[in-house]
This record gives sequence, C-alpha cells and structure tokens, in this order.
Amino acid sequence: MAANQPVAIVFDTFGTVVDWRGSLSTELTAFGRARGIEGDWAALVDAWRAAYRPSMQRVRSGELPWMKLDALHRMSLDRLVAEFGIKGLSEADLRHINLGWHRLYGWPDSVPGLTRLKRKFIIGPLSNGNVALLTNMAKFAGLPWDVVFGSDMFRHFKPDPETYLGVAEILDLEPGQVMMAAAHNGDLGSARKCGLMTAFFPRPTEYGPHQKRDYAAEQDWDVVATDIEDLATKLGC
Repeated sequence: MAANQPVAIVFDTFGTVVDWRGSLSTELTAFGRARGIEGDWAALVDAWRAAYRPSMQRVRSGELPWMKLDALHRMSLDRLVAEFGIKGLSEADLRHINLGWHRLYGWPDSVPGLTRLKRKFIIGPLSNGNVALLTNMAKFAGLPWDVVFGSDMFRHFKPDPETYLGVAEILDLEPGQVMMAAAHNGDLGSARKCGLMTAFFPRPTEYGPHQKRDYAAEQDWDVVATDIEDLATKLGC
C-alpha cells in the first residue's frame, strides 16, 4: 500500500480511462458501412485526435475565443471530412459523428478499478472534455464518478494550472490531498508542479501502431501501476 494517501483521485480520461481510438474507429467503420459512405475512418480518427492539442492551443493563444471541446472537435471534423474527401454526410450525420466522443468505451479494467477506488476515495475525471461530454460518456460506459471536472468549469484546458488547482479549490482540499492519475507522463508532470500527488499506469495501445511515448513511467511518480485495478490494489482498496 502507498505510504501517502490522497483524499481525492482525478483521472485523465481520453486514453487513460477510455479507449478513444478503438471506440471511434469501430463506430465510424460500422456507420460508414451501414450508410454506404466510403472513407478511411481509422485514419480520420487518428487525424482528428492529432488536431486536439493544436485546436486547444488556438484558444490558449487568443486566436479563438473560449469554446468547449465539443465545438473544437466539430471544427476539426468539418475540416478533416473535406480533406479526406468523404462525401454524403448530412448535418445530422456530422452532429452524430461529433458526439462519438460522448460514446467511448472504457478499458477492461476501468469500471472495476474505479468501483474499488470509489469505496475509499472521491473520484472523478479531470479532462479537457466539457462537462456534458464527460457526463454522457460516464452514462454510456458505466463510469462510477463521484464528480465530473470538465474544462468548461475552469475555462482552461490542461496543462493550465487553473485546472489542477481548480479541483482542489472546488473540493475544499489542499493540492497535496489530490492525486492526478494518468497514462500520460506530461499530464502528471504538470499536476506535480501544482503540488498534486501523481499516479501513472501505461496504455501501450492507446494510439495503436502510432504510439511513440508513455510506455513507462518517466519520473518517480507517487504510484506506478499496471492499470486501474492495480492502482486500487496499491492504494489498499
């Protein structure tokens, strides 16, 4: 069991708790087949995710006004559909596809591991997704959160300090009483700079054959586990 125990654990969500690549690729491939619409759906999903950080940086730099991740996802989707030459999508189709981020499946260990942790700790996502997205995702995937922290609560995206410190403020905790759990070393590094505890576990298939990083812990995080179930074990749940 880890020597120091948090009061609350917040989780990065895309890739850490849910399999965005597998979920979206499977859904869009089936959608295209059912509608008779041709497209390289797996490549579209990879390009869509690649647009994620640049789109948030446009908000951070002031090039774009504040907007929720749903809106940024839609801007990127519209551009990519044109670039990939995908024809025959209606406005209703585009809205449905964009909400695919609300319908992501958890990794096999996510629900059982979170359920164990919930017995002892306050748990929730700390994600760049907006509250509606994360709430709908929780319903869809059965994620047993106590509370949902979306970027629209803080009007900042990670790794801005306002996100990590905002969780502690809302929960009336000191930053050191909050643990950030993620499969991404960079996220944990930013959380640690804000005084949060940290927990790492890898998701080596998050990006499929395109993954180049985050196969192992890159710092001496407070807890290093193999997955969320192992994290629960290491925290005495």
